[in-house]
Amino acid sequence: MRWHTEYHWFHTKNKREFINITGLVDKAVETAGIKEGMVLVSAMHITSGVFINDEENGLKADLMEWAEKLAPYKDDYRHHRTGETNGDAHLKSILFHHQVVVPVTGGKLDLGPWQQIFYAEFDGQRRKRLLIKVFGE
Repeated sequence: MRWHTEYHWFHTKNKREFINITGLVDKAVETAGIKEGMVLVSAMHITSGVFINDEENGLKADLMEWAEKLAPYKDDYRHHRTGETNGDAHLKSILFHHQVVVPVTGGKLDLGPWQQIFYAEFDGQRRKRLLIKVFGE
């Protein structure tokens, strides 16, 4: 069994943003040199997430609007009593999960025909870390 770990840093221009990281994950699988296995992709911050969906601008706008409806920004989150003002970002990250596991078959990500991997940022404009861990044979 082989293991390969990579850390990547993001510093988004926007407070809320989706970044397609499929190519980054695919490159990590290639570097690991496995043919069969799995890759774990994990956002290593509590106001970020990782999810799989379609690379389509309308859908991404819909997802961001949906997240804002379910966890809107507001001034009265109890979390804000700590001095932070990102209570909504903590809730949004739960909607999109903090990690995904993707199968690797024949040395390639085994995604469906429209599936792409995204990093979701809900409290950006500062440095955040992402983990990619590839394992297999």
